[in-house]
Amino acid sequence: MDPHSCAQDVPRCDLCENTLVHSYCDFCHVNLCKPCIGDHISDGYDKHKIVPFQERRSTLIYPKCKMHPHRICEFQCKDCNNIFVCSSCMASEQHKGHNFVEVTEIYKTMKDNIKKDTKELENHISPTYEEIALDLENELANLDGGYEKLTTTISKQGEQWHREIDIVINKIKTEINEIKVKHRDVLKKHLNEIKQTQSLIKQTIQALRKIEKSTEVTSTIEYSSKVREFRKLPPKVKVTMPTFIPKPIDREKLYSLFGQITPLSTATEENVMSPNQPNTSVRELLDEPELVATIQTGYEKVRSVTCLNDGSIWTSGMTNDIKCFNSKGSLLQTIKQKSGNFPNDLAVDSDGDLLYCGGTDRTVNKVKNGQTEECIRLQGWVPNNLCVTSTGDLLVTMYSKDGTQSKVVRYSGSTEKQTIQFDDEGKPLYSGNGYTKHITEIRNHDICVADWNAGAVVVVNQDGKLRWRYTGYPSVTKKKAFRPWGIKTDSQSHILTADGDNHCIHILDQNGQFLHYIDNCDLENPTGLCVDNKDNLLVCEMYKGNVKKVKYLK
Repeated sequence: MDPHSCAQDVPRCDLCENTLVHSYCDFCHVNLCKPCIGDHISDGYDKHKIVPFQERRSTLIYPKCKMHPHRICEFQCKDCNNIFVCSSCMASEQHKGHNFVEVTEIYKTMKDNIKKDTKELENHISPTYEEIALDLENELANLDGGYEKLTTTISKQGEQWHREIDIVINKIKTEINEIKVKHRDVLKKHLNEIKQTQSLIKQTIQALRKIEKSTEVTSTIEYSSKVREFRKLPPKVKVTMPTFIPKPIDREKLYSLFGQITPLSTATEENVMSPNQPNTSVRELLDEPELVATIQTGYEKVRSVTCLNDGSIWTSGMTNDIKCFNSKGSLLQTIKQKSGNFPNDLAVDSDGDLLYCGGTDRTVNKVKNGQTEECIRLQGWVPNNLCVTSTGDLLVTMYSKDGTQSKVVRYSGSTEKQTIQFDDEGKPLYSGNGYTKHITEIRNHDICVADWNAGAVVVVNQDGKLRWRYTGYPSVTKKKAFRPWGIKTDSQSHILTADGDNHCIHILDQNGQFLHYIDNCDLENPTGLCVDNKDNLLVCEMYKGNVKKVKYLK
């Protein structure tokens, strides 16, 4: 085998082409053996830079000057659209009085940006697309099972109609199969689009890796990030399974009264990239929720609970102590609210730092590394309850000092971004008083407020437009008026709200439809709620001083 053509042959000298490489000219980009080094530098050119072969390509490759070909451009002219210039250009009349910036500074900044983009693409965007694709593949895999259940329902109805209805049954099944084909086509089309984008992301990552390894200045500086384009996730396709609606039997109206198949419904909702809001597979509600654990907080009255990703929880009652417990219920830490009174509410920000709001001093505070710092101080308003959104914003419900108005304010840091107070007719969305108004955000960015005094859950979209109100669900066992206290949402976009007077939790879908009660875990006067990263529900029992962990999803 020819050693020069062997794929595993070691690098050789570019001059003599026989001897193993020893050094490298980092200016000319030439492999050199020891004997050839002298020949290479014998031309007297003072720019040669001989380095060990392992340290090659440590010198930047500057572009050559178009006006002075024998010089390299180590600067850019800020007054001339950042064109590359050499030292001769800088001294010329054309660039007299102009501002210049060193190419190395821009190069370093762009290299850092490239590393950040590569990291985000590899660690966040690409895995998110993989999760989306996996969800679609799972939905496709489960498609036949869902339609088999539908077909079985139709068959059971058909058995009651005997021979006269067989023709109708076959016709309905045909309709179902046609819908299933459309359903599959919709999902496959979206999956193909996702995979095409995944392919583009992989190509981009490969290109970025190539630039990262390169010392070529021009390609690095001219790099244009595509992360913003990829960061905007495609709309999430939500295809609603058709349902079968049986009707009373009437032989004269056999087909029309047998039932009908709802048309295939395809809807899209915004898919948002967020570290706090990972894509999750579909999980159904348990028929009987299960009590997992009970944590005794030591408070006479416990009001609020919030949790961290490591399983630990923060709690507060009607004292100025804020306590942190681990997942087994052991006390880890206690801090005292600086105002001396009990906090109105707790939350955890995207960095895992504790937030709490105080009513007497009208502030929102952050506890970071054991130190408390004031984030927001209100004038004329009192903070009531808190919610950190999927994008890291802070939503604060508050009431006016005279107790006549209530509103929701969105903050980015300490900067006010949005106020939500009135509907399209100018009427108040929330009752004007200081009663609790817990707040949460659904995955579609709708904002839910549990307005205790109004006896309603009020939901607006992210622009503050009223979507719906929920005022309770008729029940023969829940005899007291619906007064929602705590409210939280989970990965399935369920809304869970505490009905303290009826000792239960209401579970709603994101459109306000009642789904289920949690009323079998010996809950007494539930108040504050929190959903952990495994979709377990943490419930404060006001007068027992306990926090209960409840499993309610399969």
